[in-house]
Amino acid sequence: MSDELDPLCSAKGCQQPATWAHRWNNPKLHTPERRKVWLACDDHRASLGDFLTARGFLRETVPFDPDQTEGLAV
Repeated sequence: MSDELDPLCSAKGCQQPATWAHRWNNPKLHTPERRKVWLACDDHRASLGDFLTARGFLRETVPFDPDQTEGLAV
């Protein structure tokens, strides 16, 4: 992946590279197997995860793999 396409953290205004992937879905909108992905840097892993957990959306948090970009919420 080129530098200009390296995925960044999904936190508003953050320009840090992504190191974590929060895989989530909204059961009112998505089928059970569907996964959207918010990326997080180490600094925003907890706050983004807490936001999704509070809404019952978070399904799992895994280390970010740049080769697996399916479901990225952009």
